[in-house]
Amino acid sequence: MRRSRLTAYVTSLLLATGLALTGAATAQASPTAATGGYVALGDSYSSGVGAGSYISSSGGCDRSTKAYPYLWNAAHSPSSFAFNACSGATTDDVLAGQLGSLNSSTALVSITIGGNDAGFSNVMTTCVLSSDSTCLSKINSAKAYVDSTLPGKLDAVYNAISAKAPSARVVVLGYPRFYLLGQTCLGLSDTKRSAINGAADYIDAAVQKRALDHDFVYGDVRTPFSSHEICSGDSWLHSVNWLDIGESYHPTAAGQSGGYLPVLTTNAS
Repeated sequence: MRRSRLTAYVTSLLLATGLALTGAATAQASPTAATGGYVALGDSYSSGVGAGSYISSSGGCDRSTKAYPYLWNAAHSPSSFAFNACSGATTDDVLAGQLGSLNSSTALVSITIGGNDAGFSNVMTTCVLSSDSTCLSKINSAKAYVDSTLPGKLDAVYNAISAKAPSARVVVLGYPRFYLLGQTCLGLSDTKRSAINGAADYIDAAVQKRALDHDFVYGDVRTPFSSHEICSGDSWLHSVNWLDIGESYHPTAAGQSGGYLPVLTTNAS
């Protein structure tokens, strides 16, 4: 997701209001995928924003050594590894700058994409700072975009991946729900939390449909994140992170290793 936009909105507005919110799996061998190269594409959920231990050379892309692509590479030693995912990436960014490592020898591709296209940061900023009705209106606008525009954007990315890496197994990973509902939890109202979870389900359904229509594999991360959402006793997602606002609403290192990594590992071969 887009850290810069979230940082700008939430730092300036959230601090002004004084609002406060509440706050590993071992990879198994995947010899089929490991016989060729692995390319990791996508947004901040794949680059590892929120997991810490960022690779200095990745600059604003904030690629983490604790992100699931890096962990999978370390466990499986594919013939080559290109970690191209970048914080803030949209489908257009993937097309413009992340596909250069794909080729006929690429055996595995992973990707999370679509959240920034649908306005993730703006939705969360609005829901944190505004009324229930304004939050729901923003979510409905995002859903309308998911219906009208996102499928074509995803198709363009998926077609390009297939063209450049025709032999690759492509694993498209979804997004977790943010909140464990039914808990006593400071911050957003139950109405907002429920609507935000519904929005995650909505975009996941759209991403899954496009992935399957392209004969890609879809990896659903909502099950491993279950009981590890914000408002749980063991959250794998940051709420508002006061030390680094840009990490807010992103998986922690535990979310990468315990949530995303097992799903990629299961679906990589």
